[in-house]
Amino acid sequence: MSSKKVCIVGASGKLGRYMVRHALDRGYEVVGVCRERSVGKLDAFRGRMTIHPGATNDRAVIRKAVAGCDGVLTVLVPWGNQHYSSGTAQAVLDYARPGARLVFSCGWHISMDGKDVYSPAFQRETKIAVWVTRLLPLVQIDDQVEACRRIFASDTRWTVVRGCDLEEGASQGLPVWSRHVGDPILASNIVRRTDFALFMVDALTNDALIREAPAIVGCRTPSALANAGAAGGTSPLRA
Repeated sequence: MSSKKVCIVGASGKLGRYMVRHALDRGYEVVGVCRERSVGKLDAFRGRMTIHPGATNDRAVIRKAVAGCDGVLTVLVPWGNQHYSSGTAQAVLDYARPGARLVFSCGWHISMDGKDVYSPAFQRETKIAVWVTRLLPLVQIDDQVEACRRIFASDTRWTVVRGCDLEEGASQGLPVWSRHVGDPILASNIVRRTDFALFMVDALTNDALIREAPAIVGCRTPSALANAGAAGGTSPLRA
């Protein structure tokens, strides 16, 4: 990025707060979007960032927040029954400045090209989750899929970071990644939440990730260490 102003959509969540911290540590000017009732969760960063209270799928809020930003980091959460994920993604796609780096987060269940290979257990869990969330008005996994479909179809400079199971703990370093779930390097299926956020922030300046949907795993997990030679680096480009 030519300058250092980034917007973090969903800044008050656990992942969002880690992204705020990483972005500030790198010297970025940070703008955050979060629900009004969650603004207090960002008190630790008071005076160090600008906050735009509001729903992340509120187009007016997003339009104002992303103005002048060279990068936008967006947490795609499947909350509610009002097309929250797809509405958020569409607003970012529509209002981010031309050429801005757009980095979105989601889970492994999203597939860009249909070549991901999921374990039977993962497939069962995903089907159950989708079925349950269709009955409940509080979550919409299908809408997260729709959000990513729109991102993949756009001509923006996007990256969709697909995370596995998350755990808390001190940073282990930048996660490793593969284009497809099913790669042995991903088998451990765990990453520190702070490192997920680190990967998101790092993607802002990693042009190799433009129009990629990397599936990530912790760099110190058994599967990452066992396949380190084949990976060829901290963020391998793997088929």
